[in-house]
Amino acid sequence: MIVLFWRVLLGIAAVGLFSSSIFLLLVLIATARFKKRADAARRSVLNAMNDLPPVTILKPVHGMEERLEQNLESFFQQDYPNFEIIIGARGADDPAVALAERLRLRYPQVKCRIVLSGPPTWPNAKVFTLDKMIALSRNDFFVISDSDVRVERDFLRNVIPPLFDQKLGLVTCLYRGDPASDFWSLLEALGMSVEMPSGVVVADMLEGIRFALGPAVAFRRDALDAIGGIVATADYYSDDYVLGNKIWEAGYKVIFSHHFVYHVLTPRPFIRTLGDQLRWMKSTRHSRPWGHLGTGLTFAMPFGALGFVAAAALGNLRLAWFLIVIAFLNRVIQSVAVGWGLLRDPRALRLCWLYPLRDFQGFVVWAASYLSRNFYWRGEMYGFTAGGKIIARDREAADQ
Repeated sequence: MIVLFWRVLLGIAAVGLFSSSIFLLLVLIATARFKKRADAARRSVLNAMNDLPPVTILKPVHGMEERLEQNLESFFQQDYPNFEIIIGARGADDPAVALAERLRLRYPQVKCRIVLSGPPTWPNAKVFTLDKMIALSRNDFFVISDSDVRVERDFLRNVIPPLFDQKLGLVTCLYRGDPASDFWSLLEALGMSVEMPSGVVVADMLEGIRFALGPAVAFRRDALDAIGGIVATADYYSDDYVLGNKIWEAGYKVIFSHHFVYHVLTPRPFIRTLGDQLRWMKSTRHSRPWGHLGTGLTFAMPFGALGFVAAAALGNLRLAWFLIVIAFLNRVIQSVAVGWGLLRDPRALRLCWLYPLRDFQGFVVWAASYLSRNFYWRGEMYGFTAGGKIIARDREAADQ
């Protein structure tokens, strides 16, 4: 009976390693395809540098973050002829508002306004603030970007021109993890530069893009109007995903830009880092339940470790080491091909040997995402409901 038990586990490990190897093959093919299309898009943008339309950049903020000043300042430094920045917060006592005021004085040539939305009455507080911000703009081109995002000076010049195609409604961006100085931040950044884009390029290849990623999205007013305005995303945690999905459902194309942005991380304890990753995983579980379930078969290291233990228990040490080495090499190749080959993240190349640990951690977080519907976000407790919608459980107390 014990021998049968270990053989069953060995069989499970073999299936998992096979599925993760197929996934790696798809990732390599999809990455090559994305790079080819990105090169063509980059050349196309160079031909559209004249007659650029005015753009409104929407930057919701909530509290101070390490490197927030550098993140916001990168948008003030855009090499673009006509743009404005609208920064939104709940109240004037938010320390990020004082920082925004300093930047506005530092860059007087940039049109900048600050919106105070007041206590949110919608489940998603960020979307509540965005609605007040959008109402102030008369432009037809928008960019929404999170507060923990930093961009290059040519960001707008790269993400806006594709929207000249009237069939295209939204452009979203892949992002590189930019870690703080602590180990867990470094591990999380590797996941952002490797794990996330791997899934995205495969999805793009197999079915096309039907969603957006929150760090940076660009869209036109007509596409937003077609879905009834930003209020259409007010009940969801993954408002970025829903925004892209609803614009796609409205008949517009959604694409990923060839241009990458930086997702800037801050030093945090391991528990906080784990909590943030768990919140994102729970969001994916409720936004794409079947896709999230299948994600479990894309990890390699957990199955390699399971195979190692099972084969060793059966007395086959050669097979045990073979399985764990195969899993390790699988993730190293993925880190180099995607993190370095696609996003040009030097850490993904230099620390490719560390990515297998991130893969193992990712599996643990994925499994834990099925244990609870609740999550902590921006100082408040929320809960997921059917279809990925959220409810704020203690906001009234938090606002008092």
